[in-house]
Amino acid sequence: MPPITVAVDANGADLGPAEVAAGAAIAAEQGVRVLLFGPKGAIGPTPGGVEVIDAPVSIAKAPDPALAVRSTPDASIVLASKAVADGRADALVSGGSTGAALAAGLFHVKRARGVHRPALAIAMPVPGAPVLLLDVGASVEVRPEHLVQFAYMGAAFAQAVLGVRDPRVALLSNGEEPDRGTPDVVAAHQRLAGSARGRLNFVGNVEGTQITEGVADVVVMDGFTGNIALKLMEGVSAKLMRTIRDVATASPRGRVGGLLLRGPLRGLRDDIDPELAGGAYMLGLRRTGVVAHGRFSRTGFARAIDVAARGVREDVVGRTLAALEQAGALRGAPAAAGEPPSEAPASVPAQ
Repeated sequence: MPPITVAVDANGADLGPAEVAAGAAIAAEQGVRVLLFGPKGAIGPTPGGVEVIDAPVSIAKAPDPALAVRSTPDASIVLASKAVADGRADALVSGGSTGAALAAGLFHVKRARGVHRPALAIAMPVPGAPVLLLDVGASVEVRPEHLVQFAYMGAAFAQAVLGVRDPRVALLSNGEEPDRGTPDVVAAHQRLAGSARGRLNFVGNVEGTQITEGVADVVVMDGFTGNIALKLMEGVSAKLMRTIRDVATASPRGRVGGLLLRGPLRGLRDDIDPELAGGAYMLGLRRTGVVAHGRFSRTGFARAIDVAARGVREDVVGRTLAALEQAGALRGAPAAAGEPPSEAPASVPAQ
């Protein structure tokens, strides 16, 4: 089997294109071929397995991502997405704007047939076992049929990439009862509970406090709620780790205790490190796409490329569509070619 090729947009990363290139080099050492789109002068020399395509134009900061994608054909994210659409690459990774990545994916890679909307899915690095959250920013407003599709897409992803044999799927709501939540959440609950027997392990509603308690492997929500929930969870975990460090260095006794706990705390830090997730998958496209956070270091970008390659190896796209078809959750008409996002995609949460 030939090596998997991943098209990577090097523009938009906080640490610059050279840091993305360093992550690409790590991925290349692990057997992934990388097409790196970015400013060649800022990237510098790269090892074998990484091909640099000079693409200095960035639309990572564009206020209207869909318009920028349509009007800037030489933008790095546009060229990278076209490489995937043309078959020169098997998957797409972006370290810049989530909105631009989603728009480029929709215009060029295109939505898979029968999928209402794409969803951003991220495996939260919860100690013990990750929890897949979707949508975390692609669709701010959704209808019940969108949430139903997200449930099946999330379950297929959890099986293919996370290795969960029979993933438990839940809806995020403000109560566990079936009639709690917005009208759309209540309607989605009725559809999932009424038609999922034998095809989806739907466990009902969960509240925010239960996301990290292991009661579900996949938690489904609209992109507005998911974006806020993810940012809140990551903000709290980062603040907690900083507070522990400050307490451990504030006094001689604290420093002694910190030395004794250094190993376990380092393990905890690694368990909740957002870079280990590799970013958010763009589920619902015809090819695999991953959005890494711009704050990632080379380690995070290498991980993003790795999870994109794994998505190709495990045929996440095919398995997702098969799950939707088996459940009768695909919409009747195919997606319109080149259809833009129905609303401006939310920026991806800190990852």
